Amino acid sequence: MTFRGSLKPHPLLVSAGWLNAPDTQFVLQTVMDGGGTARIVGGAVRNTLLGRPVKDIDIATSVHPEEVMARAERAGLQAIPTGVAHGTVTILAGHKPFEVTTLRRDVETHGRHATVAFTEDWSADAHRRDFTINALYCDADGTLHDFVGGVADLTGHRVRFIGRPEDRIAEDYLRILRFYRFTAEYANGGIDGEGHLACSALQEGLERISAERIRAELMKLIVAPFALLSLSEMDEAGILPRILGRAGDLVTLARLVGIEALNAIPPDPIRRLYALAVREPDAAAALKEQLRLSKTEYERLADLQLPDRAFDTREPETWSQVYIYRSGAPAFRDGLLVSWARDVAAEMNDSAYLKRLWLPDRWTVPVLPVSGKDVLALGIQSGPEVGQILSLLDQWWMAAGFPDDAALIHQRLHALVNVKER
Repeated sequence: MTFRGSLKPHPLLVSAGWLNAPDTQFVLQTVMDGGGTARIVGGAVRNTLLGRPVKDIDIATSVHPEEVMARAERAGLQAIPTGVAHGTVTILAGHKPFEVTTLRRDVETHGRHATVAFTEDWSADAHRRDFTINALYCDADGTLHDFVGGVADLTGHRVRFIGRPEDRIAEDYLRILRFYRFTAEYANGGIDGEGHLACSALQEGLERISAERIRAELMKLIVAPFALLSLSEMDEAGILPRILGRAGDLVTLARLVGIEALNAIPPDPIRRLYALAVREPDAAAALKEQLRLSKTEYERLADLQLPDRAFDTREPETWSQVYIYRSGAPAFRDGLLVSWARDVAAEMNDSAYLKRLWLPDRWTVPVLPVSGKDVLALGIQSGPEVGQILSLLDQWWMAAGFPDDAALIHQRLHALVNVKER
């Protein structure tokens, strides 16, 4: 049934800038031009009611996808058939995408993608969605529609499956990870027991889900406000080692989360993934295969290679400076924060770690005052030898503490050239 009291514009929705935006209103009216109903659904409605930012605007409609495309084209809008078989068309308006999906009911489920039939029944569409807080709709004027108790769950900070959790999970096993991710994002420290038990019992279904989809959910989950709660529950159920391919280090991750929070450091998914799952030298490569990490993500994990003297606060800062010079300030901070988290003897506001953490802000990375032209001027022929000499000079310069004495540097350069010419 529709949420009582929702059949009038909701104040938070009425005043929402994204809903009142001309592009949003134009797309809604275009979809309905000629008959049918169109409503905003899901995250935009949910986040507006919670006072959170809205990123994507999804639309549900009783109009079939072919007609949605025809109406959009008549209105001068570009329509892309991104998933017509499942009822989805993407309309571009004002350079923004609006995903428009026809109301659906499931005919048959396969654990990944369901076979659907189009319907005009809004309640049926709501009941096939995953969580109550994702099945909220609003009209163009801000009228709120709730068929499954989503508003009450938003108010109570609950993440619940719609109907029997087992039924929803069997429709798409990725919903197991989505359950923990949404719990970490919206549940304020509590987890729905019925949903957790169902996820635990059906976790083998995750073997049918692509590593890329699993990775995408994990990266969002690991930086959510209540990530530790969800990850702990997943670990106890055996789900976390299943998706990581190894045991997780929740103790280190918990310390890292505490250090970040106490020192106002934004969370980062790769940094947290390293703390959680990279201990042995080959762990980064194994995770790359397990989660299908991107080249950039894998390189960030592989470059840390802890332990490292650069992150030992008992060592001279020169070691840290060399690391920053070679790998950059972001990589240095990642390594230092994870090392700090692993140092169980250090407080979460440890002054030595804090001082070292902000080294990139008080030390300007120098530039080697020698170039290939200087090497060529000394008689070395253009080619690989020039790069080799510069590399040797660079290594000496770092080991010497980045001296700025031009005469000393050129003296060393001459010495290297003389060695090469022998």
